[in-house]
Amino acid sequence: MTSRRTFLKGGMASLFLPMSSYASEVAEASDKSLIIVFLKGGPSSIDMFDMKPDAPLEYRGDFNPISTCVPDIHITEHLPLLAQQQDKFSIVRSMSHSDSNHGSGDHYMLTGYKPNPTFQSKQMPNNHNPSFGSIISHEKGGIGSVPPYICLPTMHRSGSSAYLGSSYAPFVIAADPNSPSFSVPDLVPPFDLPDDRIAIREKLRRQLSKFEGTKEVSVRANRKANSFNAFRESAKTLMLSAEAKAAFDIDREPAKIREQYGRSTLGQSCLMARRLIEAGVRCVTIQHTDWDTHDENFRLLKDELLPPLDSAISTLFADLEDRGLSDKTLVLVTGEFGRTPKIDGGAGGRGHFPAAFSLLLSGGGLNSGMCVGETDRTGMSCVGGCYTPEDLAETILTSLDINTHQELHSAEGRPYGMVNGGKRIKELF
Repeated sequence: MTSRRTFLKGGMASLFLPMSSYASEVAEASDKSLIIVFLKGGPSSIDMFDMKPDAPLEYRGDFNPISTCVPDIHITEHLPLLAQQQDKFSIVRSMSHSDSNHGSGDHYMLTGYKPNPTFQSKQMPNNHNPSFGSIISHEKGGIGSVPPYICLPTMHRSGSSAYLGSSYAPFVIAADPNSPSFSVPDLVPPFDLPDDRIAIREKLRRQLSKFEGTKEVSVRANRKANSFNAFRESAKTLMLSAEAKAAFDIDREPAKIREQYGRSTLGQSCLMARRLIEAGVRCVTIQHTDWDTHDENFRLLKDELLPPLDSAISTLFADLEDRGLSDKTLVLVTGEFGRTPKIDGGAGGRGHFPAAFSLLLSGGGLNSGMCVGETDRTGMSCVGGCYTPEDLAETILTSLDINTHQELHSAEGRPYGMVNGGKRIKELF
């Protein structure tokens, strides 16, 4: 996570790095981007996308399925707008892993790697492996004056760059786009300095840099200094760029569009994500809470969680298609796991359940209007095989035209596998 103070000192520049040699080649052939809508806490798949109307009452719950615009695909009655966009996304109903903990489950789903035993879930950030956004930033680089990777409306603990270093950490918009006073303060120069004062400071910095360049320093220090100095210009560009400021200015959107996305944090975050992708951002990660429905699962879903999700995601899918962005923008909607098929009779909630759950994938050239995989009559287990977070990682990065067979390297040169042996979700290709 990059703080405002670090940004104003120039450290924000490290977010704008050149692409690797492979990424330079890919950039010419692919301008695909990724939006992740992470439903933190674990959404209840069995009440949303994989309903079991014929199961016993203690499994099927209070909600009824409705038809979608695709024959034979049904989702919950509380997502009526999304049901009419089913042709624009696919449901993967056979996701599975074995981690029922929030923090490490998050990490697994956002990186494709299980964290090792030293994992500290409360640490910010807590990445042992780089997030999808950081890998995309590393491989594809930035376009213009906007950062390649952005998190909003807060930083996800597992959304950072791990051994790739802070150069590929996200730019964090730590503000609610639905607030009337929403702004991105890091776009404002410190103390409202006029352009001529900034130019004078820049001239002085360059003179100091020449002096520092005469010093003998280690190879590692040189690497870090060169990275910092070479891209300080990008931080200044971000602060002074009219295009960047326009991308972050959500008030430029027509009131009708803002209402369609929904006047909620999730709705306006999705709208902001679309604006950022249009401006050249490579990955936007949206964190939305709280889907951890141990108590009052059905009331919370019906009254608080599903209505904003319905308007936000359905409008995002339709808006991307209307603007000709769907084929080059992959959208992932997921949590760290699902929830127990059997209802807690006392609390009326559902517990953590990673063994079988659903997620949504849309755009990016993947097949849409499909249901991939299935679960048994009560939703307790996958039927005919499961897909894992490793498979999700391979699917996402491959669909973005990234060569997953190459190695990534730490600042010290240590090699790491980009993915952990996953296979593509073949039905989507």
